Amino acid sequence: MINTRDQISAAVKAAPAGAPVAWHVEAAPVAYDAALAAMEARVAAIAAGTTDELAWLIEHPPLYTAGTSARREDLLDPRFPVFAAGRGGQFTYHGPGQRVAYVMLDLKRRGGDVRRFVADLEEWLIRTLAAFNIRGERREDRVGVWVRRPDKGEGCEDKIAAIGIRVKRWVSLHGVSLNVDPDLGHFGGIVPCGVGAPRFGVTSFLDLGHVVTMAEVDMAMRRAFEEVFGPTRGEP
Repeated sequence: MINTRDQISAAVKAAPAGAPVAWHVEAAPVAYDAALAAMEARVAAIAAGTTDELAWLIEHPPLYTAGTSARREDLLDPRFPVFAAGRGGQFTYHGPGQRVAYVMLDLKRRGGDVRRFVADLEEWLIRTLAAFNIRGERREDRVGVWVRRPDKGEGCEDKIAAIGIRVKRWVSLHGVSLNVDPDLGHFGGIVPCGVGAPRFGVTSFLDLGHVVTMAEVDMAMRRAFEEVFGPTRGEP
């Protein structure tokens, strides 16, 4: 019986039929409200069958987003604009140095399994991190990708990537955020994803001693995405 997300991700799945997923990387930061509007329009077109699926890689200016489970007390210091995201999850931070990937996929043609989709997003991130010799791991009681930090003390772990999704007409919205070299101090304005235990923190490539460019991360993300979700094609 398959129970854990590790087991779900390891289970064999059929390759999806259809066109390759469009892959687009924005050259400049995108305002959050503009990104939401663009996602909604794209998802409607995907659901209608008039355009292809899309993986959209962007950065945002500094901001906080509140998921549908966000608790008011977890907004500690609203030093940046706060947006209601409409995705699952709680509060998170987005800003420069963080790669946000909005993934708009037709889940009907991919088996209609939302739990499998979340496990696949985690697998995508774990494989991306592995390309830089960073060991990312799942936790059944915490969504996202975590890195063990024995240097900080016994049982300490830091989150390097967050996941928050919404599904509309069986097409996914929102996606993942991966910390490359953001200002980690900006996470101090919230309880990230509602996880406030002292032994759980937030980290990044740079914090772990890995100096990489966003372009290098993007290339690794695309390779790993194709391994998990299938082929991509560039979209202008």
